[in-house]
Amino acid sequence: MKFAVNGERLMVNGSVGSATVEGSREVVTRILFLCGVAASVLYFAANVIVPTQWAEYSFVDQTVSELSAIGAPTRGLWIALMVPYGILLIAFGAGVWMCGERMKRLRLVGAMLIAQGVVGYFWPPMHLRGAETTLTDTMHIVFTLIVVPLMMLGIGFSAPVVGKWYAVGTLSIVILFGAMAGFYGPNVAANLPTPWVGIWERISIGAWTIWVVVLAVRLMRADTFFERGSGGSGGSGRI
Repeated sequence: MKFAVNGERLMVNGSVGSATVEGSREVVTRILFLCGVAASVLYFAANVIVPTQWAEYSFVDQTVSELSAIGAPTRGLWIALMVPYGILLIAFGAGVWMCGERMKRLRLVGAMLIAQGVVGYFWPPMHLRGAETTLTDTMHIVFTLIVVPLMMLGIGFSAPVVGKWYAVGTLSIVILFGAMAGFYGPNVAANLPTPWVGIWERISIGAWTIWVVVLAVRLMRADTFFERGSGGSGGSGRI
């Protein structure tokens, strides 16, 4: 079956139509992959810009969550930047999900990225240091315990794309520095000293943020990657 579109022939279920659809799909996925890079850049920028709007805030000794805490002078700005961040992360997750047709485990990575983006919009805020602990503070911790495993699983399942040792190294950094930051959790609520907690936490989050960029870049070279993964036999490269 043939149709004429703007003077050009389109063969439905034929080589011309298939090439057109495939080409459009590739453009869409590449745009979605770029959303992952943009998300990481935006998050990095937020961590540079927002702290400057709170004179008493210590980048070294305070957590990222305190920037959006109830009563924090930076809460509004942080939320304003995280709204587009969540959209970009969800879009990137959708792009990764689409690659699942050629590598099954990327479905899981994409689903976890989408889940992180969605959960971020419902993440309950904590209170400022020294304030009375309420349900929202408890739920803030619960949401953290949900998101961190999603981050870790996403990194693990992406190993065939980003490289086994890179995935292992990233996971090690996320876990080690995340644990070091988590050790000071009770001190935050009690308004006690938390030396270097901001650095430890940002190293952990930063490792994951860089992983997003690496994954996006590798997937933008997907044609070469999946061709290699198929073993040259015309297979799908699925794992």
